Amino acid sequence: MEEHEISKAVVKRLPRYYRYLGDLLEAKVERISSNELSDMMHVTASQIRQDLNNFGGFGQQGYGYNVKYLYNEIGKILGLDQTYRMIIIGAGNLGQALANYVKFEKRGFWIKGIFDVNPRLKGMTVRGIEIRMTDELPQFIRDNQIQIAALTLPKAGAEAVAPILVENGVRAIWNFAHTDLNVPKDVVVENVHLSESLMQLSYNLNHQDTHK
Repeated sequence: MEEHEISKAVVKRLPRYYRYLGDLLEAKVERISSNELSDMMHVTASQIRQDLNNFGGFGQQGYGYNVKYLYNEIGKILGLDQTYRMIIIGAGNLGQALANYVKFEKRGFWIKGIFDVNPRLKGMTVRGIEIRMTDELPQFIRDNQIQIAALTLPKAGAEAVAPILVENGVRAIWNFAHTDLNVPKDVVVENVHLSESLMQLSYNLNHQDTHK
């Protein structure tokens, strides 16, 4: 299949397809039509077909989609057939909550270390993962070939640590800090600004009548 650029909107929907298909697998559903998937997800059947056609379609007319096959193929598209070595920087409540989330390993994301600047946390463990000091970052990243870093620390800390991550080979940053990071174009950044999400919720709550 010839490579072409996939829109961000399509990529954003893929994990949702993956989640619903996983639920169908657990319910022992073997096949599903785009119309049935549309009813579940509140996405039009046409949109579902268009999205999946970006990657080859996967369906058969008159049959629909084989749930297990489509689940596995979307997993491959998302890169979930690989494993990733990951660290968390910031061992506060959010960082520890991420470290305690066991489903990351099931998706192939292995948390190898947690880092913080607070010396009182040094040597403590979260789900068996040792909390280290941030001055250990460069050597740890290189020794463990870390690919992904999750930043759960204040704005200034995130801006200071990002260049260290890049210089030592981290290629992807999951950024929970309240700032947009300035990193090279070949470093992938996914921003999760919780306050912005809450503001969108507030907007929708206060304008829900206009959306009907």
